Amino acid sequence: MTCKADRHKPSTRPRKSESDKRRRLKVQKQRLMSLGMSESEVAPLTAQQVRDLLRRPAKIAAKS
Repeated sequence: MTCKADRHKPSTRPRKSESDKRRRLKVQKQRLMSLGMSESEVAPLTAQQVRDLLRRPAKIAAKS
C-alpha cells in the first residue's frame, strides 16, 4: 500500500444530503416543464424517470 492510504478513509468522504437531492429533483422537474411537459405529467414521475427523460431533451421538445 502507498503512504496515501491512511489519509483516504471512507469516513472523510462527504455524504449527499436529502435536502440537496430534493432541490435537484425540483429543479429537474422545472426543466421538464419548461421543455413542454405539463405539471400533471411531471408530478407522478420518480427521480429515476426524471433523469431518464432529461438525458434526451430534444425528444421531449419534439413531442410537445
